[in-house]
Amino acid sequence: MKNDIWFLSRRFFTVVFVVFFLSLGSAIAKPEPPPEMQAWLKKAELGAYEPSKENWDEIVKKATEEGEVIVYTSSGRIQKLVKSFGKVYPGIKLTVHDLGSTKSVEKTKREQQAGIYNADVVTTGNSGQVIHEMLNKNLLVNYVPHHFKSRIPREYREPLLIRVNEAVVFFYNMEAFTNGSPVTNIWEFTEPRFKGRVGMKNPMSSGSTFMAVMTLIQHPQEMAAAYKRYKGEEIKLSDGVPDAGYEFWARMLKNDIVIFKSGSKLAAASGKKGQKNPLLAFANMTYIARNDSKGFVNAIVQDLDPVAKLLYPTFTAIARQAPHPNAAKVFTAFVLGSTELNKNSKLSKPYTKGASSDLLLG
Repeated sequence: MKNDIWFLSRRFFTVVFVVFFLSLGSAIAKPEPPPEMQAWLKKAELGAYEPSKENWDEIVKKATEEGEVIVYTSSGRIQKLVKSFGKVYPGIKLTVHDLGSTKSVEKTKREQQAGIYNADVVTTGNSGQVIHEMLNKNLLVNYVPHHFKSRIPREYREPLLIRVNEAVVFFYNMEAFTNGSPVTNIWEFTEPRFKGRVGMKNPMSSGSTFMAVMTLIQHPQEMAAAYKRYKGEEIKLSDGVPDAGYEFWARMLKNDIVIFKSGSKLAAASGKKGQKNPLLAFANMTYIARNDSKGFVNAIVQDLDPVAKLLYPTFTAIARQAPHPNAAKVFTAFVLGSTELNKNSKLSKPYTKGASSDLLLG
């Protein structure tokens, strides 16, 4: 059994490492768009053909004539915008394909390679693939509505618009752990008392989880230092494991970490009320909203050595040769919220109704 577990961990790390470096290896000079894409860019007034000043009323008019915007997304929350988008733009149908981060990338790539241009907007994480395999290969076009440019720092709008910065965190169940977080050091999750008690989404199908895994792997010195603070001694690596970053995940696998296909089910496994032995979850922080919508009792481990939150960007871009480019522009502005939203704005629950909704959605 021990050999089987080690084979699994070695295979897991091999796959993660190969995928990671393949994404880096594709970071080559961006080629010129082919003629058919150039013609589309010119007509859509995107890329090099974007005007110095936008006529937003004209864009909305053209978008209404197009009549639809098709979105590929990694987030189920986009589906919830259909009604509110329709109220603001009754002449534009919002069609959402909730695919997850990896499938959003894969579907877009496969379709475009086959000459199928179905998507208007792609909004997803998975930054390595999105930047190097999509933007840098002319599968996506960066677009920032002009009335938002002065409000968004350059690093959040170039080379690709970041719709939101999100995070992967550890959840614990507040009913089961009434005194607060059961851990203060990340290495505690590898101990026997948490054997089979920690869940995560499959990093081979979840780009955000994959990036979180790789973030810990890329900081072996910090992971080793955290281990020494926890145990009072230097870490001893398993045979064949190069450093403390990989060692952490090797030990997590040996400790029977539970792999989920669904982020929603993972959040429920840690957060549902009335559980005797709920899991702790290595999950997307956005699922904390299920405490309000579904009555979960998840809490975020706030103070965790060496790190509590692993940040990742979620991008929004217009897909190459999108059939409804103006509607794509309108949707992009819509999800960025109102230009009246600022740090002094007061938001109140429920955020999906009333003045708060008007500020959060454009």
